[in-house]
Amino acid sequence: MKSTLNTLLIQLNQFVLLKNNLSMFYLVLDLEMSGPDPEWNEVIQIGAVLCNDKWDELGQFITNVYPENAESFSAPSQKIHDLSLADLQDAPMLFEAIEKFESWILETLKYKGTDKQSVFRNVAICGQSVMYDINFLRAGYRKEKVDWFFSHTQLDLHQLSFLMFKILSANGYDVPHKRSLEAISGYFELEREGDTHNALEDSILTKDCLAAIFSYVPYLKLDEDAMDD
Repeated sequence: MKSTLNTLLIQLNQFVLLKNNLSMFYLVLDLEMSGPDPEWNEVIQIGAVLCNDKWDELGQFITNVYPENAESFSAPSQKIHDLSLADLQDAPMLFEAIEKFESWILETLKYKGTDKQSVFRNVAICGQSVMYDINFLRAGYRKEKVDWFFSHTQLDLHQLSFLMFKILSANGYDVPHKRSLEAISGYFELEREGDTHNALEDSILTKDCLAAIFSYVPYLKLDEDAMDD
């Protein structure tokens, strides 16, 4: 019986891997940090929304992170995230937070195996000016000696909106001059679900903006004759 169950579990994991290899998942990420320098400051909050390749939401995640370097906690950054060291007192340290974060992804994708690399390589990190968040998170991964297996594909709302607004403007539409998250979401008549500003709320809003941009894709047709002129 035990052998049969093990065989079924292996087959189930292989099916999940096969399904994942055929799909790209979008991990919309936002971080709050103790300051602007990834080599000195630290991640103090992780918020994320995981979606399939049709932007259907699969799950949400948020955790505070207690900074190991309390001296790096800067007053200017606190004005942005409104988190104090007291608020973070019971939060996990970064290594625990990363474990929790990765476990949430695997559980959301219903993967129970041990080869997380095969899953994460199909998870594209997305966000607003997302390289800033990726650089901070990767610095944390290096510090905690955790391997980084996420996809090399990244979706940046700031850059995608620049192109999208260029296309819309060329077709006679009025578009915002700024590309802050507030300006982009305002254009698409989107707003935060709650009054609280945190990494999860920004992730949800960013996800909705990215989904709105991708909704234009079926209508963007190439006119090959015009391109030849």
